[in-house]
Amino acid sequence: MNKKSIAVIGAGKWGQALHFALSQKQKCFITSRTKKEIENFVDLDIALNCEYLVIAIPAQEIRAWLKKNFIFKGQKVLVASKGIEASSGEFLNEIYAPFIPNVNIGFISGPSFAAEVIKGLPCALVINSNSKKLYKEFEPFFPNFIKTYYSSDVIGAEVAGAYKNVLAIASGICEGLKLGKNAQASLIARGLVEMQRFGKHFGAKKSSFLGLSGAGDLFLTANSTMSRNFRVGLGLAINKKLEDILNELGEVAEGVKTADAINNLSKKHDIYTPIANEVYQIINGKSPKDSLKDLLKN
Repeated sequence: MNKKSIAVIGAGKWGQALHFALSQKQKCFITSRTKKEIENFVDLDIALNCEYLVIAIPAQEIRAWLKKNFIFKGQKVLVASKGIEASSGEFLNEIYAPFIPNVNIGFISGPSFAAEVIKGLPCALVINSNSKKLYKEFEPFFPNFIKTYYSSDVIGAEVAGAYKNVLAIASGICEGLKLGKNAQASLIARGLVEMQRFGKHFGAKKSSFLGLSGAGDLFLTANSTMSRNFRVGLGLAINKKLEDILNELGEVAEGVKTADAINNLSKKHDIYTPIANEVYQIINGKSPKDSLKDLLKN
């Protein structure tokens, strides 16, 4: 293993932004399944031999990728994905558990648009891990324009990071229907309550939803066309086909699959999640205006 070396796995917009950030203080490698003209782009085998890894692979693809490619050699890993696996309803820490000990893995959360990070604009992130030692090892890699914080609430960060993408779709629908800023603010505020209720069931701390991982990331993602999930909502509001919306995006919108996962988990565990459930139904063909009526009625 190449000691003290670091690599980003996944060269989408978020992966490239993290690579840019992590290249400010040291050499940082990057790899993806398709070769890209990026400085320090390497083959996967070279990247996997680094001591420190930042994995920015879409949530729905992670399990298959780990089974095919990952062998644990003592690497320290930061997960930069946000979502819940739709097919199983498992959180990312559950997917990674058979492959990496929990003291060797952390999860990035917080408000962080890739387009701003890659310009070197300031932001704050949380590294969530059962090991504060892991946080202290990764902290020096981050550039001066990124302020990092530590939290041990892994499940809280995961729920917040996944759920806010679904709420961003809802907020985009609200914007697309031209319902006004009062309605949008109400939706986001009630969404934060709903997210916290869902997280509480799985053992998350309330404080995580009031900080960067929860409110911070939600306010960012649910208020801007820079958010892919918000743009999905805009399209759904004018009755565009989901397939056409996703093709136009050309990127993964994690909230679409996460809505499916939350719908299944909320039914299984009897958790009240009205906004997420309406988003799921709109994605599956329900009229956004009918969903609005039902949300106001119930």
